[in-house]
Amino acid sequence: MPELPEVETVKRGLEPALVGQVITQVELRRKDLRFAFPQHFAARLEQARILSLSRRAKYILVHLSTGETLIVHLGMTGRMTVVSPQGAKNLGAFYFETGSAAEATDPHDHVVIHLSTGVRVIYNDPRRFGMMDIATKDEGLQHRLLKDIGIEPLGNELSGAFLAEKFKDKTAPLKAVLLDQRIVAGLGNIYVCEALYRAKLSPTRKAGSLVKAKSHDPRLDHLSQHIRDILLEAITAGGSTLQDYKQVNGDAGSFQQRFQVYDREDEACSCGAAIKRVVQSGRSTFFCATCQK
Repeated sequence: MPELPEVETVKRGLEPALVGQVITQVELRRKDLRFAFPQHFAARLEQARILSLSRRAKYILVHLSTGETLIVHLGMTGRMTVVSPQGAKNLGAFYFETGSAAEATDPHDHVVIHLSTGVRVIYNDPRRFGMMDIATKDEGLQHRLLKDIGIEPLGNELSGAFLAEKFKDKTAPLKAVLLDQRIVAGLGNIYVCEALYRAKLSPTRKAGSLVKAKSHDPRLDHLSQHIRDILLEAITAGGSTLQDYKQVNGDAGSFQQRFQVYDREDEACSCGAAIKRVVQSGRSTFFCATCQK
């Protein structure tokens, strides 16, 4: 599933094509994705101007002149592709041109958004775990999909003290707590494994064991910084590509080339020990039992 860096990369790729443009037509090639589209979905988007894009956790938010906001979640295999009309100029680094305006349709192209420039944004999702919804002007970030999400890890709120407050008295494994979207938004399996490795913290230890009555383990301060650093490094690299993820221009991300533990079971850690894999809550966790305590 695309994590925060991948979603941020897609958002940045869409901005040059979308911002300032009017949505002239929305094609819905099926009645649902993971969930049914909201009532009058296409009609509510058509003729609206796109004012800006933002990201909240793993959601892309498209802010419209109507006051409403299109909410997009890519799920596990969702992908947004920008396609130019034949002969379009100055598309920028995040676009690619097609040889013909009438290329073959992929059966997994479920939503096509037509813009006033002639550009089309195609949402493709083979497994249909993604979703689209619309937040009304009154709902905003209080929309049901957004209202209970935790802090953004790239903001100033993330710190060792914040983590200590949230970890206090928790008996769940450290990794499981970090993946709780109600605490920190947008963290996923890959980047949590990598951040815990850099902070030398075991993913299996109880989260609350790092917090004392009047202090906390200093590695929580390191962890908060490593989370931020890894996410920024991954965004710069265009995210991580393991299976389905690609950027808006069709390129794969490259951060997977820098993995220190993720997907490296039985390979040697820098300390010489073999990297281990365990399953936590149905997800693979990779770590070094020698370095991480």
